[in-house]
Amino acid sequence: MAKKTMYTGDDEFMAITDTWLKSNSGKERKTRGEKTDRDGLSVRATAKGKLVFQMRYRYNGKAKRLDIGTYPFISLKEARQENQRLKAQLEKGHDPKNIRILEKQTNIEVETFEEFFRTWYEKFCKKNKKHHFEILRTYELYVFPKLGKLPADKITLHTWMDLLEELAEKLPSVAERILTNNKQAYKWGIKRQLVTSSPLADIGSSTDLQIRRNVGTRVLSDDEIKLVWQAIDGSNTFFKMKIFLKLCLFYGCRNGELRLAEKSHFDFDKMIWTVPIQNHKTGKFTKKPLIRPIIPEIIPMLEEAILLNNNRNKYAFGSNKLNGSITRITTNYPYRLMHWLKQNKGVEMEHWSMHDLRRTARTNFSTLTEPHIAEIMLAHKLPGSWQVYDHHDYLDEQAEAYRKWWDRLTKIVI
Repeated sequence: MAKKTMYTGDDEFMAITDTWLKSNSGKERKTRGEKTDRDGLSVRATAKGKLVFQMRYRYNGKAKRLDIGTYPFISLKEARQENQRLKAQLEKGHDPKNIRILEKQTNIEVETFEEFFRTWYEKFCKKNKKHHFEILRTYELYVFPKLGKLPADKITLHTWMDLLEELAEKLPSVAERILTNNKQAYKWGIKRQLVTSSPLADIGSSTDLQIRRNVGTRVLSDDEIKLVWQAIDGSNTFFKMKIFLKLCLFYGCRNGELRLAEKSHFDFDKMIWTVPIQNHKTGKFTKKPLIRPIIPEIIPMLEEAILLNNNRNKYAFGSNKLNGSITRITTNYPYRLMHWLKQNKGVEMEHWSMHDLRRTARTNFSTLTEPHIAEIMLAHKLPGSWQVYDHHDYLDEQAEAYRKWWDRLTKIVI
């Protein structure tokens, strides 16, 4: 083993320079040596010319050394900065050696973004969001392939914006969903010290991504209602989905309320459909279930939908899974029906969405009943103190409006 010695010569007491480092890097010598800098920084040189920056300090009365890095992989400037950073920790009473060990361990344990996101998904998102599966699928399609393997705490704002701005132009709703859930995931992670900052915290969908929400105004005319009804009957859509679409138009309900309806929620003796608190949008505020009347005219449709299900499936509109509901209804069915009309009726129908069926029902309700009854039928909050003090369910009034609406629908679609 080569003997360690101090450098001798005129440069022994001079500060380290870049020139000195370049001339001594890789230079073999008979003995190991050391050249000092300032503030406790030094360079150890091996017999084979390897140069290692070291921090010399005292902790609890004992002299210690700590390797900072090897030249040229770490520069003189970087070594001095790191030396100063660790000296600051020493002033606070921390052993620089322990600080480096902890930091190294932290770097080893840094999660990839996909690992971080899936942790948030399992521990928070899945338990608190109804459409959590759609959120996860969005990330599987648009985020994980590009950013999933990067450390969650190292992805820059610039990197995120490149992804989101591209999506905002083509799929604004997807970009907005990613932005919203990213903020929530990082906020959750910061509280648990899984990440240190949220890169998208100050980014807004409208101000930074230029996403503008369109206020829907589409209401189907009577002629369009007739065409949609014909398309429902004529298309190769599953029979239970035909019933589902007709009932969405009839009740004007949010499709999630019907999609998650269980067989037990329909009481044909009391002629009531109960929507539990967790199945409707305002449930978390009102803490009350929705109560909707069942009129005799729609009983055959409800009973047929239930009969089409596996006996072991609790949902009225069950999926093929053992005990699952049908998946969330998006744009597929409206597009499918519009395509059928084009192919079979030669009709180019203006685009409509599932929510437009709800708006169409509400517009018709206005001509059939009082405004507050129409709002209750759609499970909207009543204005002002009305919501606070009036807890009547208006079932009879709702049932009367639904009968009138069914009569109108029947005449329209014949």
